[in-house]
Amino acid sequence: MGNWQLDPYHTQVEFSARHLGMMTVRGHFTEVSTTADIDPEHPENSTVEAAIRADSIRTHNDARDNDIRSANFLETGKYPEITFRSTRVEPAGPDRFTLTGDLTIKGNTRPVSLEVTRYGEFSDPGMMGHRIAYGATTTINRRDFGVTFAAVLDGKLVVSNEIQITIEGELVEQPAAEAAAG
Repeated sequence: MGNWQLDPYHTQVEFSARHLGMMTVRGHFTEVSTTADIDPEHPENSTVEAAIRADSIRTHNDARDNDIRSANFLETGKYPEITFRSTRVEPAGPDRFTLTGDLTIKGNTRPVSLEVTRYGEFSDPGMMGHRIAYGATTTINRRDFGVTFAAVLDGKLVVSNEIQITIEGELVEQPAAEAAAG
């Protein structure tokens, strides 16, 4: 078991939603931190915790970003963080796992399961360190988390209730002395 942290330069937390049932709008969060206890030989013994600064949301449209930060959606002034805390890891095939945990958005906590794929492992003690890369996907219903904005135009939701989440990241094992101090 080792203490691991996300490499912020090699991590993406992205989401997508349908606009008027037609087009997919994508976005991401720029400020994510994660700590994990990972056992590469027995991933089912691993745990992970993540924190996302909600106001770090970006969708390539400043007006939309500000709307998502407002009380219409994430209400980031009142709820500055989105968090995830794992509760279980189950094998789902070679290099595949189901990661279950508690996701909290706007003070609402619900269990979610992510389909996780282990992309690979790399060890360079001199420079890059010991790394493991993972990808994960899930779909949530935003209304379950208190994000209930429901404008309708011509009988269609402006923003879908279903939100797809895609995460990719490299976790870097922390040296024992740094892990004990951190």
